[in-house]
Amino acid sequence: MTKNASLTFGDKTVDLPVLSPTAGPDVLDIRKLYGGLDVFTYDPGFTSTASCESAITFIDGDKGELLHRGYPIEQLAEQSCFLEVCYLLLYGDLPSKAQMDDFRNTVTRHTMVHEQMHNFFRGFRRDAHPMATMVGVVGAMSAFYHDSTDITDPHQREVASFRLIAKLPTIAAMAYKYSIGQPFVYPRNDLDYASNFLHMCFSVPAETYEVNPVLAKAMDRIMMLHADHEQNASTSTVRLAGSSGANPFACIAAGIACLWGPAHGGANQACLEMLREIGSVDRIPEYIEKAKDKNDPFRLMGFGHRVYKNFDPRAKVMKESADEVLELMGIHDNPTLQVAKELERIALEDDYFISKKLYPNVDFYSGIILDAMGFPTAMFTPIFALSRTVGWISQWKEMISDPALKIGRPRQLYTGPARRDYTDLSSR
Repeated sequence: MTKNASLTFGDKTVDLPVLSPTAGPDVLDIRKLYGGLDVFTYDPGFTSTASCESAITFIDGDKGELLHRGYPIEQLAEQSCFLEVCYLLLYGDLPSKAQMDDFRNTVTRHTMVHEQMHNFFRGFRRDAHPMATMVGVVGAMSAFYHDSTDITDPHQREVASFRLIAKLPTIAAMAYKYSIGQPFVYPRNDLDYASNFLHMCFSVPAETYEVNPVLAKAMDRIMMLHADHEQNASTSTVRLAGSSGANPFACIAAGIACLWGPAHGGANQACLEMLREIGSVDRIPEYIEKAKDKNDPFRLMGFGHRVYKNFDPRAKVMKESADEVLELMGIHDNPTLQVAKELERIALEDDYFISKKLYPNVDFYSGIILDAMGFPTAMFTPIFALSRTVGWISQWKEMISDPALKIGRPRQLYTGPARRDYTDLSSR
């Protein structure tokens, strides 16, 4: 049964269709609002606005639920792997064994980058932030792979998708190696996706490097838990860029640039820097009081989430990996880790944190894991970017195929001067 809502403004009334999703609240279709009533809606941050129709990811912040194509993230993290989740996000269903083997082989064959891209890297300063390098290199991929930039060709869209998913780990590892002055390491086809990335980051030509399976599993899980997260800032950026008809490499570069922000992808870096600022367990009470003081600008990073009003479901899984990695590495007396553990205990027991639902989130644990693995904080966001690429690509492909696609064009509440006439310079 079709539902409608009526809105009256002045002497005019407009009927607005009510759209019912498979999960989540009903949605008012306000596309006729401006034409019918000559008014806009005002929604800073778009927190009450559905900007698109999507069948990829669903979040219920009150329940602490994250579903990819209907599958709970907890089940995927426990039983699946990152590349299988990539297939799920891209194509809508879990693959058969034959489909998975073919998908994995195709991704593996695309992990090398064009050799001329090595020269492109050398144009950056040696101390360039890896995210700055990634924004530039990914944006330039259309110059190296211009045979997959025609967004009207389904085959080219597919090739571009594989290239981005396969090459982002290589590019991120190259950005890291360049920043520390070490030679680039080529990808290896005999390694799985996560192991290959770790090998490209930490191996050197002078000696053999064996990837620890516990670390590879933790990295695979980090990638999986960051693969997609509905219509967040960077995903919305990719969709907005894509709505103009921009090529996929430019769209993903735009997403990476947005992800760089400390309120988004940089949160795990900010969290670890905060833990180091606190420095020791005996200073925690001081910072807890600062966090509780409304007049103090200090905020605890890595706790709470804009969407999740309950426990971040990804954090539960990430905590398991954090415990496994820290046990493997034998890191027990590290001051930063001790601060993190005590903060975690307080957040789960303190009435203030519980009442405000400030639970440790995925950024809190992922930063600890990456630090234990040996990654500098500057690499945290690039790892987030390579993980999120499949989500961006899935959302971009879905948008391109949407018959209702229009170029994004938000409106505004104008508060500047009304019309006024120009006066000559000598008269002012």
